[in-house]
Amino acid sequence: MNPDVVDDIIRRALEEDAPWGDITSEAFLPESARAQASLVAREPGVLSGIEVFARVFELVDAGAVIELLADDGVSFEIGDVLARVDGTARGVLRAERIALNLCQRMTGIATLTTRYVQAVAGTPARIVDTRKTTPGLRMLERKAVRDGGGHNHRYSLSDAALAKDNHLAILQQAGIPIGDAIRAARQRLGHTTHLEVEVDRIEQIEPVVAAGVDTIMLDNFSPAQLREGVAIVAGRALVEASGGVDLDTVGEIARCGVDVISVGALTHSVRALDLGLDMAIT
Repeated sequence: MNPDVVDDIIRRALEEDAPWGDITSEAFLPESARAQASLVAREPGVLSGIEVFARVFELVDAGAVIELLADDGVSFEIGDVLARVDGTARGVLRAERIALNLCQRMTGIATLTTRYVQAVAGTPARIVDTRKTTPGLRMLERKAVRDGGGHNHRYSLSDAALAKDNHLAILQQAGIPIGDAIRAARQRLGHTTHLEVEVDRIEQIEPVVAAGVDTIMLDNFSPAQLREGVAIVAGRALVEASGGVDLDTVGEIARCGVDVISVGALTHSVRALDLGLDMAIT
């Protein structure tokens, strides 16, 4: 991750949380008071964001000492101590909520991603995220997907060409055949740019693949339709399955022979994992 972007995310969160300082700690706690705190797991999971957690404390209190006891991507159990912090009491309390918010969310994403990855074990299918991320937190959330064993889709609209249903509807309204549009796009795009097109009907597959796409997305296809679609594509492009994906369905989708399964739920509806900061004031 770009450290400058990470610092900017943290600083904006800190500013939002205490725009004029932490008036409670400043009113109640001596400036000289110190605190030791432990990051403790309240439930099992897969860790992500531990360095982001540490960076929050560093930005609040340059003299804070942070000991990281686990790495991103590792599993942990209830009661495991994942990190320790020693710093000014005001600084620890000032950083606590932002550090926990970011680490808990990232860890929730990593933990859920791992469950999806385990559900497709034994198949060649990759679990990937989508652009359905929290505004401003995409870099962190995509890192969490990787920590959970998943992969990243395109980062932004600037990274790859992906024509979806709304693009195709506009082309249809304009009377432009999809094959012609794909070939024209190829002429405009750089030779290294990945080109993907989404379809939602079996009859759309052959014209799209014949026009020369890198990936075809089969959206909301049933398992039987996915198997038929994979057979039609016959290795001429990567096949991505999207829509209707959850932990109950992802295994069957993977066994249909698709190469990629995109899962918006990894980031758009994930539950933050319960981590706590147990504190001692000295």
